[in-house]
Amino acid sequence: MNRKIKRQANNITMNKILVFISFALLLGACSPTQVAPPLPFGPLPNKQQMQWHNTEFYGFVHFTINTFTDKEWGFGNESPELFNPSDFNAAQIVKTTKDAGMKGLILTCKHHDGFCLWPTKTTEHNISKSPFENGKGDIVRAISDECRKQGLKFGVYLSPWDRNNPAYGTPAYIDIFRAQLTELLTSYGDVFEVWFDGANGGTGYYGGANEKREINRVSYYDWDNTFALVRKLQPNAAIFSDIGPDARWVGTEAGFSGDPCWNRYTPEGREPGIPPANGQTKYWEALNGHREGKYWMPAEVDVSIRPGWFYHMSEDDKVKTPEKLLDIYYNSIGHGATFLLNLPPDRRGQIHENDIKSLNEFKTILDETFSVDLTKGAKVTASNVRGNSKNYQAQNVLDDDPDTYWASDDEILTNELVINFQETTSFNLVNIQEYIALGQRVWGWTLDKWENEQWVQFTSGESIGHRRLWRGPMQTTSRLRLRITQAGACPLISKFSVHSEPSYLVPPTIARDKDGNLTIAGQKEIRYTTDGSDPDQKSMTFTTPFDFSDGGVVKAKIFTNGKAGTTAIKQFNYLKKKWKVISGNEDSHNNNNLFDEDETTVWVSTSKGKGNLVVDMGETLALKSFSMFPRKDGIKSGLITRYQLWVANDTTNWALIKEGEFSNIYNNPVEQVIPFKETRNARYLKFVFDGIVNDSEAQIAEIGVSVEKTNLKTTM
Repeated sequence: MNRKIKRQANNITMNKILVFISFALLLGACSPTQVAPPLPFGPLPNKQQMQWHNTEFYGFVHFTINTFTDKEWGFGNESPELFNPSDFNAAQIVKTTKDAGMKGLILTCKHHDGFCLWPTKTTEHNISKSPFENGKGDIVRAISDECRKQGLKFGVYLSPWDRNNPAYGTPAYIDIFRAQLTELLTSYGDVFEVWFDGANGGTGYYGGANEKREINRVSYYDWDNTFALVRKLQPNAAIFSDIGPDARWVGTEAGFSGDPCWNRYTPEGREPGIPPANGQTKYWEALNGHREGKYWMPAEVDVSIRPGWFYHMSEDDKVKTPEKLLDIYYNSIGHGATFLLNLPPDRRGQIHENDIKSLNEFKTILDETFSVDLTKGAKVTASNVRGNSKNYQAQNVLDDDPDTYWASDDEILTNELVINFQETTSFNLVNIQEYIALGQRVWGWTLDKWENEQWVQFTSGESIGHRRLWRGPMQTTSRLRLRITQAGACPLISKFSVHSEPSYLVPPTIARDKDGNLTIAGQKEIRYTTDGSDPDQKSMTFTTPFDFSDGGVVKAKIFTNGKAGTTAIKQFNYLKKKWKVISGNEDSHNNNNLFDEDETTVWVSTSKGKGNLVVDMGETLALKSFSMFPRKDGIKSGLITRYQLWVANDTTNWALIKEGEFSNIYNNPVEQVIPFKETRNARYLKFVFDGIVNDSEAQIAEIGVSVEKTNLKTTM
């Protein structure tokens, strides 16, 4: 066990000691008829973690030079003069966050490129050297002040990696890094979370060195003392990294946690920034945590509202729908984790209108769902109440006080609560919360409804933790039962509420088969467009599949009874019926997986490490962009991180279109688009890969190109 874990273990021990002292004092003051409170069970959350749990839903803001270079990761050689938002509006950014129901906001104060959004004394690579507000601007100040003004908590993200700083990789950089951290934690008021990610070491500008710098991720940052600095300067702040100490990364940026998702976790053999040893692991253990883990280290689910973390105009039509945001909400907060949603400001310095529209519709559905608690006026009974005391009565689960709870006697680990509604009630959402201040205790639960004079189970689970949300088909009953089927200690339930999520028009599903036929599936009347406009009731009605071989954007929406649903948007590349691999993987049986319009099938190269793929498209096309879809099943080995893209009209005279890196593909394996600066007529593609995770065989789910609508198509 490393030192920071030992320190947290000591903190947990001290927490337990304080609880036991309070317990002993209480026993001494109690009369013989009073009931002793439950004892703590396992590791306990500290004060920072408790306020973090209660924050639940908060925002991330990625905004820096990358916004203006159209990159996800800057190399470090970008000029500060590039940073110049045309109409920066901190109030609009914070208001958007608050209006969506978030309780806090974390600002990316410095990303991996090293550009600092505040006038730091530690480097010239900062906002004071930009034209923004004539070098007098301070984005950190503007956002933090606006958060306080609008009543949101403020947090900071400071990248440990710095691809600009010449000292990176030497001991001197750690002093610079901590000086930056000190500036952020002493100059901008209270901070609720300090966020460190795991991207560390690699190629960079490093003051002009243009080289690869490797570090010892176990020892280089001396995390013990870095975390101690945070504790000293911001004692109420929770610290996030891959493995805490206060909150762990859930292990994916796709927007979900595991089920179960335990607040306890034992990260044996792990350090911040070091992935698991087995690169073939589908999903890290961090998704689920450990039921009997050694440390209280709950999961944070971080995800962007767009495919990327920074703003890209090409993603304006790829904003997550309200329905997708709801799914993420129920698969993060609903599993006892927290939900950190990234909202990237555009080049104006504001949240884009498409993002706001989706957020507002998402919030409307949430408000309608949770505004009514169907247990109001109901009666609740329990199979056992701790010492038959009113302090632990079943009715406590129906109040709105998080510090009251129902508890059973110590020896009663399997028991039940029954809600008796005043009348037959329909619901499709149940909210259950444990009193986690004394540990996570429930290990198994079921929900039953009273039907035909008997109990009928309709769902079950393992973990509850801070909050468990069951969401499913509509149930109708006069009685609802929560059974605790397994527990490590007597259960403590602080809240049990019942809700009905309103019905809404689910967006249609847009798909294209390998022959180019496009289908739109959904309920009621479907209207669609292919010119980029939003469908209305005057748009074309979908009736039968049609040819969409040339690709483009399809938007579709359901209309019924004067109401319109959410717009479904799907981008298609040019159909690849004529494509074939002519070099790079001739002996492989899986070449067709690159062209089959199926992102679940995977092409694997025949050799490990650096290689290339040459494709004959069968015709000359006017190319606008190239796309590579990485595999998405959680397997990391074989992901391509660096590339070159070449085009030609024969197999001899190649022209280099672009070379670079697929930034953050390891954590966020989404479609990687390489746009062309200008349209290029070509028949052949050569995709060179010289950076492979684990130096294994390269693996690709699909490749594709977009073409001009009036493209040159000459069969040869």
